[in-house]
Amino acid sequence: MASTADSSSQQAAIRKQNKGPPFKFLVPLIYAPVLPLIRITLRKNPVLRDRVFGVVLAGAFAHGFYLVSDLYDAESKS
Repeated sequence: MASTADSSSQQAAIRKQNKGPPFKFLVPLIYAPVLPLIRITLRKNPVLRDRVFGVVLAGAFAHGFYLVSDLYDAESKS
């Protein structure tokens, strides 16, 4: 009887975990418009523009690498 309760609580935990939008996959929707806006708004200061653009782009690549790496895979399985 205890094993049935344990398995049903595990299934409830799995269902509860999957609720809500996957924000980690929606982050590119933020990066996509931000990158051109950086180029447009900082047009008068090219040094700052290039540095900010590079940092945001590096952050985008780091986020993408995190999603496809084993670190993300291990986190999602636990």
